[in-house]
Amino acid sequence: LQYTGGTTGIPKGAIFTHRNLVANAAQSAAWAPELVAGKETFYAILPLFHVYGLTLCFTTAVMIGATVVLFPRFDPDLVLDAMKKRPATFLPGVPPVYPRLVERARERGVPLSSVKIALAGAMSLPPETVTEWEAASGGLLIEGYGMTETSPISIGNPIARNRRPGCIGIPYPSTDIRIVDRDDPLVDVAPGEPGELLVHGPQVFSGYWNRPEDTAATLLPEGWVRTGDVVAQDEDGFIRVVDRIKELIIVGGFNVYPSEVEAVLQRMPGVAEAAAVSLPGPTGGEQVAAAVVPEPGQTLDPAALIAECRVHLAAYKVPRRIVIVDDLPRSTIGKILRGAVRDQLLKQITDAG
Repeated sequence: LQYTGGTTGIPKGAIFTHRNLVANAAQSAAWAPELVAGKETFYAILPLFHVYGLTLCFTTAVMIGATVVLFPRFDPDLVLDAMKKRPATFLPGVPPVYPRLVERARERGVPLSSVKIALAGAMSLPPETVTEWEAASGGLLIEGYGMTETSPISIGNPIARNRRPGCIGIPYPSTDIRIVDRDDPLVDVAPGEPGELLVHGPQVFSGYWNRPEDTAATLLPEGWVRTGDVVAQDEDGFIRVVDRIKELIIVGGFNVYPSEVEAVLQRMPGVAEAAAVSLPGPTGGEQVAAAVVPEPGQTLDPAALIAECRVHLAAYKVPRRIVIVDDLPRSTIGKILRGAVRDQLLKQITDAG
């Protein structure tokens, strides 16, 4: 059971069979024929409790007889110290780690040339990060796509010079995809049109433990899983993520649920309402931000609110920016429109320079 919050933030146990995990490891090994059995060194800078780390740093490594170097956490200096003793040949991670490693390696004079393949997942990979890493290492930095319910990888860029930065790639071996109407997952959209991505393959989970309603909402007949992501497929088969139906915020590859952040803020004295959204991070990816409405007659200090959030939330869930607003945008039925809140915060940041 691999627990995930899915789109709601309520933990659900995704049921994996041995076949799911072995299949995704075999798919990953087949995707990277440059990896030689018994000769590779994988760096596990990802936690093994996360399905990305489980598959790319553990089961795939075991399948090809690779050496695994385990790290307690990602720390550029720890990684570079290990590089001098047992150089990595395969380095899975999340996009922000690569610029940090390049900068620190340059400062310390440690070469990165042993890394044949670096794989970035869990969040979007900026093309400039690819350019910087590949210039420093001489290897390839490849973007992949997945979700907990697909063990996790279902789509990847080719491990070749014809990979396409800015796209998530093409389907993994033995993996089928459909792009469907966002409101009716039984209807395929026209070729090239955006729609919700569905995935089918041996890596697709079999449901959520003791949650039949959640299973029915995510896992369609014949084993197609709804990803909640809007994509479009180019004529040559490459897939681009257009939008995220889910309102998850992905920080460093970890899910942050807006409702959890909002609940903490709304318990604080003087706070009437709050809306948590994602904003672009300074080095790519996403970070948490929030708009907060004070109670009548109250004055709120954003720095004090952030400090209080640190008491109640994991570090990656703490808002990096809080903006005090008079009101929050709403739909006609009174629902807070997080997309409009995000646009409002981006505009304020832009206007402020």
